[in-house]
Amino acid sequence: MGTEAEIWRVDPATLRDVLLDKAAVENRLEGCPALERVWILSLLGRDDEALAEGRRLLAGSHDPLRPLLVLAHAHQRQYGWHEAATLHEQALRLAATPAREALVRHQIGRRLFQEARYYDAAAEFEWASDLYRTAGRDNLSKRSHQAMKRAREVCSLS
Repeated sequence: MGTEAEIWRVDPATLRDVLLDKAAVENRLEGCPALERVWILSLLGRDDEALAEGRRLLAGSHDPLRPLLVLAHAHQRQYGWHEAATLHEQALRLAATPAREALVRHQIGRRLFQEARYYDAAAEFEWASDLYRTAGRDNLSKRSHQAMKRAREVCSLS
């Protein structure tokens, strides 16, 4: 089986997850952790399953931050902006460290970008980049910085 980069990627223009090898992604469903399973179901467009499993995962979680984010992602893939925003806000209240807050802010930025709220998305990506840099996560800081640049680019085209 290939690496994640070979079976899916984030489209640099739309900042959406793009499936490259459906069969390989489907094969990952067997025996993968529950968190990853919800994300994969969402990526495969199996929305009802993703939401149901995401809710179960969240209900049984001792650390709900990542379950909140993966459930928000499932809603976001269906254009459920309000539901995703509500879950993002809950995750933000639980972040507790700069790296975890950066993760949430980056996800908020992706949602705002997909909502065509590019100016707000750029601000979230910039905040995430700064937080990641403060936490010593340089690669993630660069990824958020690139997303910020893309959001600003789209703002200038509008």
